[in-house]
Amino acid sequence: MNSKNLIRIKQFCVYHEIEDTFIMELNNYGLVEIIVQEEDKYFHSKQLPDIEKMIRLHYDLKINMEGIDAIAHLLNKIENLQQNLITAQNKLRLFEHQQTE
Repeated sequence: MNSKNLIRIKQFCVYHEIEDTFIMELNNYGLVEIIVQEEDKYFHSKQLPDIEKMIRLHYDLKINMEGIDAIAHLLNKIENLQQNLITAQNKLRLFEHQQTE
C-alpha cells in the first residue's frame, strides 16, 4: 500500500485535538479501517471526510458511538439508493430514446 495516502492517527488526533481512542472506537464499530505499519497506526486518506464528519457528530453534536454508527449506516443506505435511482433513470432514458427511434 502506498504510504503517501496514509494519515498517521497520532498526528491527526493532535491536529484535531481529540483522543486517539475515538478513532480506535470508530474502528471497533467498523466505521474506520486502521492500518498498522511499523508499530504506528494509520488510516487511508479516502476515509478523511467521513472521519471528520464523525468527529463533528460526536464532539459538536454530542452524538454517541451507537448514534454515529446508525447515522453512518443510514447515510450509506441513502447513497446506495441514490446510485440505484441514477442507474434506473439512465436505463429509462435509454429505453425512452429507443422507443422514439
